[in-house]
Amino acid sequence: MRPAIDFKNVDILFPPAGDRSPATLDKAFRALAAGATRAQIQEQLKVIVGVADASLSVSTGHISVLMGLSGSGKSTLLRAANRLNPVTRGTVWLEHRGATVDVAHCDSAMLRDIRRHTVAMMFQQFGLLPWRTVRDNVGFGLELRGEPTVKRKQVVDEKLELVGLTAWADRQLSELSGGMQQRVGLARAFATDAQILLMDEPFSALDPLIRSKLQDELLSLQQRVRKTILFVTHDLDEALKLGNQISILEGGRIVQTGTPEEIVLTPKTPYVAEFVQHMNPLMVLTGHMVMSPLDAHQREWAIDPQRGLTLSRQEDHWRVMMNGQPIELHRGPNAPAQDMAVCPVGTPLRELMVAMNQTQKPVLLEANGRLVGVVGAQETIRALSQTRRVTPV
Repeated sequence: MRPAIDFKNVDILFPPAGDRSPATLDKAFRALAAGATRAQIQEQLKVIVGVADASLSVSTGHISVLMGLSGSGKSTLLRAANRLNPVTRGTVWLEHRGATVDVAHCDSAMLRDIRRHTVAMMFQQFGLLPWRTVRDNVGFGLELRGEPTVKRKQVVDEKLELVGLTAWADRQLSELSGGMQQRVGLARAFATDAQILLMDEPFSALDPLIRSKLQDELLSLQQRVRKTILFVTHDLDEALKLGNQISILEGGRIVQTGTPEEIVLTPKTPYVAEFVQHMNPLMVLTGHMVMSPLDAHQREWAIDPQRGLTLSRQEDHWRVMMNGQPIELHRGPNAPAQDMAVCPVGTPLRELMVAMNQTQKPVLLEANGRLVGVVGAQETIRALSQTRRVTPV
C-alpha cells in the first residue's frame, strides 16, 4: 500500500528578505552538505534552515507524530504537507483522488483542490471565527467549497454528533470552554471529509485534564473514521499515547523515526536518549514484548514450579492446575483472585501487572484465539531491568 503522505529529501530554507537569489540558496545547500549547523548557516548567509533533508512516509489510517524541542522544525515540516510552507528542495507526495500528487510542485488549481478535499488542518489556537456560531464554524470549509445548504446542514449535524456538540450547535463560541472549542475545530476538520488531517499542537493550550480527555476522544474517533493524521507535539507522553509512529526532530533534521516502543527502548542518538530517559517503560511495554512464548509443539508447561502451577494443552481446550486443583481462566485483566487472567498479546504491561497482583498468578496471552505466551514476575523484572542504551544508526 502506498503511503498517504511521503516526504522525500525535503529542505525548507528561508532566505533573507530581498535576497532570494539561487546563488544564496546554493551556498546554503552546499553548507548543509558539508555539515554546517543551522546556527552557522544563519550567521554566515542569513539563511534560516527550517527543515533539512527530511524523509518520512505516513501510512494510510495511521497517526504519525512529529516531536522535538521548540524550533526543531516539526511545525515547519507539517505545514509543507499543504504547502503553507513552500518546499525549497525535495517532494511531498499525497494521495489525492486516487492519484499521487507532489503538493510541493503542483499548480495552484491542484493545490486548491487538495486543500478543499484532501487535507484539513487544526491549529493550536483553534483558528475559529468568533463572530460565527458553532454550526457555522463547522460548516465553513463546506461553504467555501460551494456545497449546497441542505448538504452542508446534513454534514454539519453528523460531525457535531460525532464530537458530542449537537446541543451546542447554535451557540456562540464565547459560550464554550477551551476544550469544547477545540472539538469544534475537530468537527470542522472532519466536515470536509478530508482523508489527511494536519494537527499542529492542537491540545497544548488546554488544561492537563481536558487535554487528556481530548486525546482519548481523538483515539476513539480515529477507531471509527480511520483518518491519516500528522500530529505535532513537544510532549512525549502525548506522542506515546497517540502515535503509531513517532519522528524526533533536532535542528531541522529527523534524527529517528520508529514505533513508540523503538523510540523509548532503542534510541538512536544521545539527543533521543535524553528525550526518553525519564519515561516510565510501563507506558510503552506490552505483553508481546516481554512474554515467554509457548512452544506450539509442546503440550505441557510448568508455569510456576514452586507453586505447582501447570498449563497443559488438551484436545480442544487448555487446562491450568495448581497443586492438583483446576484453575478457571478469565478473559481480561480484572480476573477474580481465584482465577487466572487471559489477555490479548498487545495488552500494556501495566494492565498485566494489575491482573498479576489481583490473582497472584502469571497472565496468559492470546492472539487470534490461541495462547501464545505467559507473563509473570520473572518476565516483568527482566523487562523493567533492561538498560536503555543508545543504539548506533
